Amino acid sequence: MAKKTRVIHTCSECGYSSPKWLGRCPECGSWGTLQESASASSAGVAATAAVSGAVPKGLTPHTPATPITRISAATSRSVSSGIGELDRVLGAGVVPGSVVLMAGEPGVGKSTLLLEVAARWAQQKDVDGEGTRTSLYVTAEESAGQVRSRAERTGALMDTLYLAAESNLDIIFGHVEQLKPSLVIVDSVQTMHAAGVEGVAGGVAQSRAVTAALTTLAKTTGIPILLVGHVTKDGNVAGPRVLEHLVDVVLNFEGDKQSSLRMLRGIKNRFGATDEVGCFEQTAEGIREVSDPSGLFLSHRGQTPDGSAVTVAMDGVRPILAEVQALTVDPVAKNPRRVVTGLDANRVPMVLAVLQARAGQRTNDKDAYVATVGGMKITETATDLAVALATWSSLHETPLPQKTVVIGEVGLAGELRRVPNLARRLQEAARLGYERAVVPAGEKIAVKGLRVTQASTLAEAIAAVSR
Repeated sequence: MAKKTRVIHTCSECGYSSPKWLGRCPECGSWGTLQESASASSAGVAATAAVSGAVPKGLTPHTPATPITRISAATSRSVSSGIGELDRVLGAGVVPGSVVLMAGEPGVGKSTLLLEVAARWAQQKDVDGEGTRTSLYVTAEESAGQVRSRAERTGALMDTLYLAAESNLDIIFGHVEQLKPSLVIVDSVQTMHAAGVEGVAGGVAQSRAVTAALTTLAKTTGIPILLVGHVTKDGNVAGPRVLEHLVDVVLNFEGDKQSSLRMLRGIKNRFGATDEVGCFEQTAEGIREVSDPSGLFLSHRGQTPDGSAVTVAMDGVRPILAEVQALTVDPVAKNPRRVVTGLDANRVPMVLAVLQARAGQRTNDKDAYVATVGGMKITETATDLAVALATWSSLHETPLPQKTVVIGEVGLAGELRRVPNLARRLQEAARLGYERAVVPAGEKIAVKGLRVTQASTLAEAIAAVSR
């Protein structure tokens, strides 16, 4: 049938389409991003037949449908990447033919981590045990010399690690045909250019075409492909939302520039759960995986000072011991200050108010500074009791008992509420050598080597640690 050409306006930020021009995109709220383009549309034969009431005729498939019981499960069996923390987040490792998109802010260490992945991959033997794997690292943001210099600094120089500084997608496919690598890393998807597609690299059309082509390459060859993705100022993956739908796994690599800690979180995962978290540390030699993040946050602790309490926070399904510190001093100005770092800035003043109203501890005439140690950020309410007891310890200049962890949510009536995964939190505390825990009453949990004290109210918890 004859094709109709109509004009549409597509947002360059999120891919939203509209038949008419709009000053502001209704989807993402960006101004002046809707660009005019021509779209050719035609009605198919099958659709026409369906409308007329006739039975539509389809095309004969090249490959007939196969019973699901005859499909081999080996094609989706995970292979270790050589980095345990990455394998944890992915589920069990890298699945052949999968496409993984890793997003993160500039300078957080995405390229360094994936270069380390390429090197670790190239060090391992093939699945059949014969020969070593080969990996191809494609970069369009840096020169080959820059990547080589970083690889030398991080100890990632391998003969089976190949490097290509290209931005043309067709040339990249040529490299894959010549080398036949078992892993491909593309840095980044927003800098790649597909010939024959309108728009500049990083635009909606180009990003969609590049990701779709690389996904097809992975599915047809069985080669896993890891993509680096840029993020917007809001922290979302740059480009159209369809990128996240095309790939199998979306990971977010995040971290504070003032801290060396880096966290890898799963946003989407077709092969595993999305509540796993991988911990890494940025060092002068590159990205180092941290298998025991609790030790990273508590490695400096010796004699327990006043104004300090240790709690167990859950980051995904991983329990992490964290230290909460509080400092109370006489106010300099007329109105006492509340300065919070690493915790919920709205919840900490509420806990201090409950500490005064329900436990008789005067906090309204003191400046209060409450923070976590090591750059850790905690948003869950299970740290309320640690905030309250650290503040009480600072007010009375009395340190809490040695090797004690405190866990619990504080209610407005001064009661302690139970928190999820309490058993797992206590087991992690016992593993690191803690001998006592103060927790909300109501759930009896026995952990070997750990004496558990239950408290129903904040006042009872204070009495328990002041004995």
